[in-house]
Amino acid sequence: MITVQTKIQAPIEKVWSLWTSPEHITSWNAASEDWHTPYAENDLKVGGKFKYTMASKDGTMSFDFVGTYSAILDKKLIAYFIEDGRMVIVVFEEQEDGFEIREYFEPESVNSEELQHQGWQAILDNFKKYVEN
Repeated sequence: MITVQTKIQAPIEKVWSLWTSPEHITSWNAASEDWHTPYAENDLKVGGKFKYTMASKDGTMSFDFVGTYSAILDKKLIAYFIEDGRMVIVVFEEQEDGFEIREYFEPESVNSEELQHQGWQAILDNFKKYVEN
């Protein structure tokens, strides 16, 4: 498993809403300035599915990030399986000065684990900026 994490200074209601609402996901879900998420849908329930279209801003590349939820504890944990079968667990933990978000995910075999860590961490850092600004 690869782990990425960040600390966010905001109420959990705001953090949870911005993490799970498609209209917000499209605003923060990108690993770099030259990528974006022009489309997101999210059926946040066990057995529900999500789909995010991630695309280069120049229009030359895109892919759909698709998964199915396996566990949800309101404002505490989200677990899902990506379409290729890999598991992801997202933990929202209250801290004295805000919330820590930790994501654990099984690596894929195409890109190095370091590259995957950097990409997922960049998306999480983008989320932190979005919530706090």
